[in-house]
Amino acid sequence: MATETPFKGLIPDVDYQKEMERWANVFKLLSEPEPKIGQTPRTEVWRKNKSVLWYYPAKQKKYEIPLFFVYSLFNKPYILDIDPKSSVIKKLTDMGYDVYLLDWGTPGYEDKKIGLDTYIEKYLKTAVKRAIRHSDVEEITLVGYCLGGTIASIYASIAEEPIKNLIVATVPIDFSTIVGPEKWAEGFKNGDFTIEHLLDVYGVVPPKYVEMMFRAVGSPIYFTNYTTLLNRAHDQRYVDKWRRMNKWTLDQVPFTGEAYKQLGNDLMRDNKLVKGEFLVGNKKADLSNIEANLFVISGSRDNLVLENQSKPIMDLVSSKDKTYLCVESGHVGLALSGMFAGIVDQWASSRSKQLSK
Repeated sequence: MATETPFKGLIPDVDYQKEMERWANVFKLLSEPEPKIGQTPRTEVWRKNKSVLWYYPAKQKKYEIPLFFVYSLFNKPYILDIDPKSSVIKKLTDMGYDVYLLDWGTPGYEDKKIGLDTYIEKYLKTAVKRAIRHSDVEEITLVGYCLGGTIASIYASIAEEPIKNLIVATVPIDFSTIVGPEKWAEGFKNGDFTIEHLLDVYGVVPPKYVEMMFRAVGSPIYFTNYTTLLNRAHDQRYVDKWRRMNKWTLDQVPFTGEAYKQLGNDLMRDNKLVKGEFLVGNKKADLSNIEANLFVISGSRDNLVLENQSKPIMDLVSSKDKTYLCVESGHVGLALSGMFAGIVDQWASSRSKQLSK
């Protein structure tokens, strides 16, 4: 007489071969060296303190006006060149653009007094001048990603250098909305939440603090990255992408104390950029001064920078040529997937002075 177990149908069948492959990949991953990143050929053009200006020559130059990338101060910019198959920079050089990238570097305690205004006036402005001289051109295209887009927009509003095009992606401009837990955002706006005492001690926002901050903003419940790895460890393509993304996610950069105070007080709390009150030295960063061709890109799945934080720049600038695009992507996925290169090329190709064949 057959006996039926009461648990029949409740416990799913297990694909033992798949499980063995999954766990074998996990153990292999934990013992392997870190993946190589930033493999696109480049040369150093200029250096100041910890910052470096990198030049990536076009494989076969097709456009006269080069692209100058400005990335966030929170993270390392190699997300733009993280994998040869999806590298934003490699794709653009293959398309015929000369590319420059300003790598802010890793600040230490001795850099605690470097503010956003100093980064813009002493670093970005000089780096753009060097890129223009190095490429022997009369104009340049500025490309800012995330907070790098905010910095690029501020610079463009006071720049004397010839900026032909301004491209900003996933860019926070209007800080009247702060992404994150409601009480946390309310406390920040009211000045109840401050880390100025911590900055007085450390001089910089420690990398671990930066990581925790992004976790709090990105998701109320945090699951370790290894949970998603374990779930899909049998998929080698996913594992390769996960390794690079995990390295970048954990490779946070310290944020200088003065820059963080300006970001927190002047931009996030007082929203001075939208009001035209943010100062760079003795100059007001009035976005209405921007006349360059403007391209703004948002991600519909971006949970760090919302559309209503980016879109206001469209009405604040004086540009006659303005384009806004919202794509199906998250904040990092836009760069990680490599799709950003194609989006930039589609818009910039007709605005970059194609060289005659």
